[in-house]
Amino acid sequence: MGASARAASHPMSTSPTPSRIDADPRQRLLADWLATLPDDYALAIETLRPASSDASFRRYFRIDSGSPKHPTLIAMDAPPPMEDCRPFVHAAQVFASSGMTVPRVLESDLPRGFLLLEDLGSRVYLDELDEARADAMYADASRALVCAQLASRPGVFPDYSRELLLRELMLYPDWYVAKHKGVELGFAQRESLTRAFDLLLENNLAQPRVHVHRDYHSRNLMVLEGDANPGVLDFQDAVYGPITYDLVSLLRDAYVKWPEERVLDWAIRHWERSRRAGLPVSRDFSDFYRDFEWMGLQRHLKVLGIFARLYRRDGKDRYLADLPLVLEYVISAASRYTAFAPLLKVIEQVEGRTPRVGYTF
Repeated sequence: MGASARAASHPMSTSPTPSRIDADPRQRLLADWLATLPDDYALAIETLRPASSDASFRRYFRIDSGSPKHPTLIAMDAPPPMEDCRPFVHAAQVFASSGMTVPRVLESDLPRGFLLLEDLGSRVYLDELDEARADAMYADASRALVCAQLASRPGVFPDYSRELLLRELMLYPDWYVAKHKGVELGFAQRESLTRAFDLLLENNLAQPRVHVHRDYHSRNLMVLEGDANPGVLDFQDAVYGPITYDLVSLLRDAYVKWPEERVLDWAIRHWERSRRAGLPVSRDFSDFYRDFEWMGLQRHLKVLGIFARLYRRDGKDRYLADLPLVLEYVISAASRYTAFAPLLKVIEQVEGRTPRVGYTF
């Protein structure tokens, strides 16, 4: 049984025909800035074209270059005050120094929100994952993650604090339940959520802390050749937090589903690789896997809220197709732990469905 995936929509994944620059004030400003850059780049301004956008206000453009080293480059538009390029530049430096392959920042205009980046190509993990290549591709992603975590130290990135983790969890009742599903929770249901959230946060905050990419999944990983694989994008929201977070993002990806036994195998291999490297993972894999699952519950409840908000507030409906898989992750994990029986009951009431029968720990 193989993966089930949908087409990607990714900052670096498409190369449409050049657009009319004059029709877009921000793109015109970006083109004017690019025209001031050193002649060494030999940028062909007329080739500036969308390379897609992401879930934020950031947009990415591909531009042809006369440089044999960089035949194409990526220009990022992050309009202030909605976006700030500085965390992107900082995280790029930190992750690159750890040995992770990220796009180099070649030029910047931070006050106006413009960056010129190395182009890591258009081969997105999501487009190329299949039965034959999945083991090797996930092994590469695991090795890159271990490298990044080995370089971790406090104070480099913001703390993934209790306040931030809880704020993310509250996206589930506030945006998914209330605004998307149109369900008003009663007192007992809200109490059940509060107790479940407390359990999750206690576990999440007790885990060893490392640098966390925060969106380490198949739409943000690029297929590269050799030891450079994968190229890693969308790292500007990095934090210092639980060691299992990025592994959950990778193996329980909102955009691609694998059989549980295969996910378990990859998780074991990553845990073994982490232990050999000296990372502070649990000595017993069952403890590590429990942390992985409980971290996944936090992440996927948050993602349900984010996807609902992207649709209800921002009019981005392409994420609706991904809600069923994320919900399946939540129900599957919660059903395996008796501590989350009250949470599962609330979810059942919100969804109008019976929770699946599972094993418990």
